[in-house]
Amino acid sequence: MPDGAGCPAMLPGDVARRRCSFSFFVIAVKTRAVEVAGIRVDPDGEWMRQMARNLTDSVDGFLRNATYLIHDRDPLFTAAFRGILKDRGVTCVRIPAQSPNCNAYAERFVKTARDECLRHFVFFGERHLRYVVKEFMAHYHAERFHQGLGGQLIQRRVGPANQNGSGCRVVCRSRLGGMLNFYHREAA
Repeated sequence: MPDGAGCPAMLPGDVARRRCSFSFFVIAVKTRAVEVAGIRVDPDGEWMRQMARNLTDSVDGFLRNATYLIHDRDPLFTAAFRGILKDRGVTCVRIPAQSPNCNAYAERFVKTARDECLRHFVFFGERHLRYVVKEFMAHYHAERFHQGLGGQLIQRRVGPANQNGSGCRVVCRSRLGGMLNFYHREAA
């Protein structure tokens, strides 16, 4: 994350064997880019400490240049988790109890992921959940237009400045069996 603040949250994914896996993600407030830090059935304090170390890694950590991490009062955000972030220059800001509107970016991403993708699947294992989350994240970053970014993509495709010529065909790229679609003009 180049600058600013991040908002973490847990995204539940129900697996067919009555076990609930949680995807821990962080969203960059400015760019709306999302990093899935990990997926686990029963997240605990030790796992969250490792996630904090991974997110603040000096080479490729998503929060390596972040200033703030805005999070709720989930018990998984332990003092040790916050201490690792503080040692690496990230200030943790806890939102007030029972006020999800204070973490609106993360809550909106959870709603989007559930409505557009996760509610349509019965997961037969953690591997299946990981695959679906990976495909959704690719779609979310490179193929889904974001109203909060002025109708732009998070990761823009490199191409000619004007592709509105009448000679170009419109093609559809589908993911997850047609659940997620992206329409674009084919290069001439």
